[in-house]
Amino acid sequence: MKNTLTIFDRTGLYLTVFLTGASVMVIELLGTRMIAPFYGASLYVWSSLISVTMIALALGYFVGGRWADRAKRTGLSLIIALAAVFTLLIPWATRAVLLATDPLGLRGGAFVSSLVLFSPSLTLLGMVGPFAIKLSTLKLDGVGNSAGSIYAVSTLGSVIGTLVLGFFLFPLIGSRQILVGLGLLLLALAVVVAIYEQKKLAVSVAVMPCVVLAIVGLCLLPKIVGAGQSYTGGKQFEIQSERESLYGWVRVIDQPSRDLRLLTSDASTIGAAGISDGQSRLSYQDIVGLIPALAAKKMTRALIIGLGAGHMAKVLHDRYGIETDTLEIDPAVADAASGYFGFKPTGQAIVGDARYEIRHLKGPYDLIIHDCFTGGSEPAHLLTVETLAQLQGLLSEQGILALNFVAFSHGEHNIALASVSRTVAEVFPQQSVFVSEPGKDFNDFIFLATRQPIDINSKMLLAEQSEWLKNRVFPVDNSKGVVLTDNLNPLEHLQTAKAEYYRHVIVDWFGPELLVR
Repeated sequence: MKNTLTIFDRTGLYLTVFLTGASVMVIELLGTRMIAPFYGASLYVWSSLISVTMIALALGYFVGGRWADRAKRTGLSLIIALAAVFTLLIPWATRAVLLATDPLGLRGGAFVSSLVLFSPSLTLLGMVGPFAIKLSTLKLDGVGNSAGSIYAVSTLGSVIGTLVLGFFLFPLIGSRQILVGLGLLLLALAVVVAIYEQKKLAVSVAVMPCVVLAIVGLCLLPKIVGAGQSYTGGKQFEIQSERESLYGWVRVIDQPSRDLRLLTSDASTIGAAGISDGQSRLSYQDIVGLIPALAAKKMTRALIIGLGAGHMAKVLHDRYGIETDTLEIDPAVADAASGYFGFKPTGQAIVGDARYEIRHLKGPYDLIIHDCFTGGSEPAHLLTVETLAQLQGLLSEQGILALNFVAFSHGEHNIALASVSRTVAEVFPQQSVFVSEPGKDFNDFIFLATRQPIDINSKMLLAEQSEWLKNRVFPVDNSKGVVLTDNLNPLEHLQTAKAEYYRHVIVDWFGPELLVR
C-alpha cells in the first residue's frame, strides 16, 4: 500500500462522503413524506425523524469507528451496499410497518415506525465517516485535518442534497421513486468503491459481496414498484385523481353509492360534494353561507384562507354577489378544486403560504374565512395572536372573521377549543361560536370574530334560518385555555387526541390503504 493518497484517491474519497452525506438528508426528509399520510405532518413526526436520524448517526459513528480499526481500512464498499439495500427496502416495508405501529398511537407510532424504517440505512451511512477518516489518515499528526475535511465534505453533501431534493426533485418526482433512485445510486457507488478496494488496497474479495447485494437490490425492484401502486379504492370507492404534492397526498375520491365526491389531503377531508349536483356536503359551510346576512351592511369583498374544494367562494358569489380572493398553499388542492369541483375564481386565486401572502394583501375585506383546520395536523402558526392581528388589519370596520376549528367540545380534550377562544378574545372584542352538529362531542366550531356584536335575529335572515342558527350557538368557557402566540403555541400537543380520533375515522371509512403508500 502506498504511503500517500494520490489526488485521484482523495477526490474519490471526498466524492464518496459527499454522496453519502447527501443521502442521509434525502432519507430523513423523505421520511416525513412516507409517514405523514398516516400520522400527519406534525411536530411529532418531525421530532421522531430528527431523533431517529441523530440516534442512527451516533450509532453509526461508534460502530463504524470500531469496525474501521479492526478491518484495517477495508469494508467501506460493503457498508455502502448494505445501506443501499436497506434504502430500497423502505418503500416496500412502509405499509406493513405503519399498520403494525398504529396501535402505539400518534407519538409512539411515529417514533417506532421511523426507527424501524430508517435507522438501518442511516446507521450504515453514519459508518462511512469513520471509514473515510481511516482511509485518509496515514500519519497520526494528520488525524485532525483528515477528520475535519471528511466531515466538512459530508456536511456540504447534506446541504446540497437538501436543496436539490426540496427545490428540484420533490416537486417533479414522487418520494418512492426518489428513494429507489437513491438506492440504485448507492449500489453503483458501492461497486465502484469495491473495485477501488480490490485493486488499490489488495482486498481479494471486495467486489463479490457488493455485486451479490446489487443483484439482491435489483431483484427487489419489482416488489418495490408493486408496493407503490396507487390505491384504487376497491369496490366501494373510486379514485378520480391522485397527486403527491409538497404538502401531502391529494386525492379526489368518489363514493357512488352515496352520491359523494371527496377531496382529501393525507388523512384530512378538505372538501365534499354531491357527484350529481356538485353541492357542498360539509355541514359547517351551511353556517358560513349565512354570515353575509348577519353583517350590518352589505358585503362586497371577501377572502378565503384554505380553499378546499372552493364551494364557499361559489356560494358567496352566487348568493350575495361577493367578489372573493382565495389563498391556498397547495397547488395540487387548487388544481383539484378547479378540475373536479367546478371552482372558478371570482377574485384573486393566490397559491402560496398564508403568513407570507397575508402580509402582501390589500384590504379591506368585509369577510375573511379562515378555514385551514381540518382533521389531520394543523398549521398552528396560522392560529396565533400575531396572525389574527394581521387578519384584523385586513378587515373593514364592520368586517367579520369566520374561523373554522375542529375539536372536542367537552372533557379534558376541549382545552384546545378554549385556547382558540381565548386567543381570538385577545384580538377581537366580540366573538360568537356556532357548532356544526349539535349534540356531538367531536365537531366543527365556527368562530365569528368582530368589533361589534353580531345579531342572529337579523332581518336579512329568514325566521327558520335564524332559529337554525340559534340552535347551533355554543358557549365556550375559555378560562382553562392558553393564549396561542408565535412564541408559545402548544396547539399540536392539545390536538393530539383529535388527530388520532380523526385518523381512525378515516381508516374505518376508507380502510388503511388510503393512508399508507
